[in-house]
Amino acid sequence: MTLKNLIDAKGRIAPGVMEQPVETINYMDYDLRTVMDRPRSRLARRWRFNQFQFVSAMAPGWVFGMAIVDLKLVGNGFFYLFDFESGQMFEQSFMQPLARHTDIEPYPEHGHARFRRGDVSLAIEPATGGRNIRVTAPGNIQVDLELQDTDQPLRLVCPAGYNGWVFTRKSAGVPVEGEVRWGQQVWRCDEQTRGSIDWSCGFMRRETAWNWACLAGVAKRGVSVGLNLAAGVNETGMTENALWLDGRCVKLGAARFEFDRYRPGADWRVTTEDGLVDLSFVPAGTRKERLNAGVLASNFRQFVGTFRGTVRDEAGQSVPVDGLRGLMEDHYARW
Repeated sequence: MTLKNLIDAKGRIAPGVMEQPVETINYMDYDLRTVMDRPRSRLARRWRFNQFQFVSAMAPGWVFGMAIVDLKLVGNGFFYLFDFESGQMFEQSFMQPLARHTDIEPYPEHGHARFRRGDVSLAIEPATGGRNIRVTAPGNIQVDLELQDTDQPLRLVCPAGYNGWVFTRKSAGVPVEGEVRWGQQVWRCDEQTRGSIDWSCGFMRRETAWNWACLAGVAKRGVSVGLNLAAGVNETGMTENALWLDGRCVKLGAARFEFDRYRPGADWRVTTEDGLVDLSFVPAGTRKERLNAGVLASNFRQFVGTFRGTVRDEAGQSVPVDGLRGLMEDHYARW
């Protein structure tokens, strides 16, 4: 059964984990108010609503990531590939004022996301059972990936700040096919390659900060493993933390990130309060961005690296994680 709209007839959300898909994020129907309870205009609702999509593909030798972001005042599209053999980070990032040529449909299960600037084109398109990822850019850059999604994604809607909310749909550890071509080099997916999908939107807190971890790969026992952990995003006791084992979603408790913000190359540790996750992370490459433009600001560091440790399912069955690739993020944002 699919829920037609996220916002009900009274302009409200129903916070919590959602077991059924949502067809439309009808954000314009939300009863958005000021902190003094005055109703906001339709124009304010349109301009305060933010959306982004992030996808990744993780292989033993490389990690690819791509995002399309619509913050209304600005649109952002970026993509990168980190090669573990050479230690080289290939990356490109583009901005569009007033989010021109940035289009994210409000349909988390089947909508497209597109970004274009000049000869650069990024797209996340719905496909049967998943998502198709396409990138074309000067310099013989071509990305063609197909992510086969799980039928057990994590869907969550929760309050944000005093009068907003955030919806997210996440999955990780999903099979990936295709290739990334950058100049004269080509990285092809193999049977060990797995990916992640992150679809998020909402009337987000104007100033926020978070840590985030994601991994995807195949453990030595042949189990497909995916992990999404975050701290600081949802301040209401709800979490978007989940583990996927061969596509089956295991919900996790609150996450704790241990790291030194001022030693960016140092190791990390991340655990969950339920004891199901205990992992170390060794960074190998970094994508970072600092922006301080008055209304908008961002201090963004996303680390590519290697996880080691243990994850467990709800029955306590242990799955060793030894050498799986993934991401860690430390992010401050004002939007």
